[in-house]
Amino acid sequence: MDFIEIFGYISALLIGMSLGLIGGGGSILAVPVLAYLFSIEEKAATAYSLFIVGSSALFGGIRQHYKGYVNWKTAIVFGFPAIVGVSVVRKFLVPVLPDVLFTIEDFEFTRRMGMFGLFAVLMIPAAFSMLKVTKQEKLDKPKKVKYNYLILILSEGFIVGVITGLIGAGGGFLIIPALVILANLEMKVAVATSLIIIAVKSLIGFFLGDAFTMDIDWQFLIIFTLLSFIGIFIGSYLSNFLNGEKLKKGFGYFIIVMAIFIFYMEFFVNV
Repeated sequence: MDFIEIFGYISALLIGMSLGLIGGGGSILAVPVLAYLFSIEEKAATAYSLFIVGSSALFGGIRQHYKGYVNWKTAIVFGFPAIVGVSVVRKFLVPVLPDVLFTIEDFEFTRRMGMFGLFAVLMIPAAFSMLKVTKQEKLDKPKKVKYNYLILILSEGFIVGVITGLIGAGGGFLIIPALVILANLEMKVAVATSLIIIAVKSLIGFFLGDAFTMDIDWQFLIIFTLLSFIGIFIGSYLSNFLNGEKLKKGFGYFIIVMAIFIFYMEFFVNV
């Protein structure tokens, strides 16, 4: 095992720690870690990320369920079209994408550029969602959910599923605002419910679209995921002593740097 691989496994631990410390965001680093530190090609990197993201979100979502924050009705309404979106993309679209999507004179726009370029672009709003200052809310009795625009919720669920299928990230930065605005959920309930939605659509998308169509290195994937789980416990413990809001802001800036790095690597170095 060389230094790069060791650093990759340490990164798996750090992904979990970020989830434990600030409640999200770490999973978005799974794809770049898999692609650049373990040299895993884009289809497998996004597939592995779905498993890692889904497993981590499921772990967090179950914890939130026992705290009484998950709104299961909304999770089902939003989650079903998301599952359809991610499953269709992973099973039917990703396998048929050509290596070169299109050419402009001598420039070839590859499948890898398309998937990682979209990933880098979507990391920016994810980062800004972390830079926003959030107020802690005290929850009273759960409110009855009243949907403002049911068709919009179903449509956004499908779109989020498609995006998740393409880039292998959970899309919490898209789901949470939708749940707050369209389903009138309090922020803590929206965050907790989004974890369940991310977990179900990511894991079902992985098993329906990838587990039976590509060779999966299960030993590597399980070790990486278990390390992220250990990181969650470490992060949860450290969160008792560290300022979560400051850490969240710092991580937001780090994601912006990573987005720029991915864009540079794919469009200027790996061409």
